Amino acid sequence: MDWEEWKPFYLRVVREMGYSVEDDRKAAELLRALLLEGDEYILRDELATIIEKRVYVFGCGPSLEKALGKFDFSDGTLIAADGATSALIENGLIPDIIVTDLDGRIPDLRIANDRGAFMVIHAHGDNVDRLSSYVPLFSRVLGTTQTEPLDIVYNFGGFTDGDRAAFLAEELGAREIILVGFDFGDTVGRWSKPGLREHAPIWESKRKKFEFAKELLEWLEKNGRAKVEYVHLDSR
Repeated sequence: MDWEEWKPFYLRVVREMGYSVEDDRKAAELLRALLLEGDEYILRDELATIIEKRVYVFGCGPSLEKALGKFDFSDGTLIAADGATSALIENGLIPDIIVTDLDGRIPDLRIANDRGAFMVIHAHGDNVDRLSSYVPLFSRVLGTTQTEPLDIVYNFGGFTDGDRAAFLAEELGAREIILVGFDFGDTVGRWSKPGLREHAPIWESKRKKFEFAKELLEWLEKNGRAKVEYVHLDSR
């Protein structure tokens, strides 16, 4: 999804979620400056080299735990959406790529990065403090934004960490994208926020994000090159 395709979705997100386009742009500029200063950034072509034809994208839904205990994911690239990194680590897995806006458990993100995971760090108006604090802690970082892309800060489409991970996989050459832990129900998985210790009832802003994520993934299924499917616990 290029910028012109993404722009109408983005403007709806801004309007319905109450975000600021200008704040998002400033965050993207900050991320670019931090990446250039630290010189730990990578470009899309480098990240594309580790994308296999099959990609597993891990969300933070309650079903994630059962899926990790039941299935073998060794036949593809593993992409964790932010807090799902913690669940993978708990099950002895290190993701190949982490897609994050830095509101997951930072110690777990650092463990995975230290063990080889590439970081795809996203800038938006609400996470500028986290960008300043945490971007310098990571290596092998690709930057993303939800506004117009900059030279080393990309926009592949997508809104939440989970659907952005799927759009990233599509853009970098995956031919099969398997979504794990994407429940979109009334319960939020305990890995979604550092403060959660148990699965929790969904709150309104999260419900809106789920609705956008579902719509975007449906768009990707219809318009992308890759086959997109969901893991169902009774089917694999």
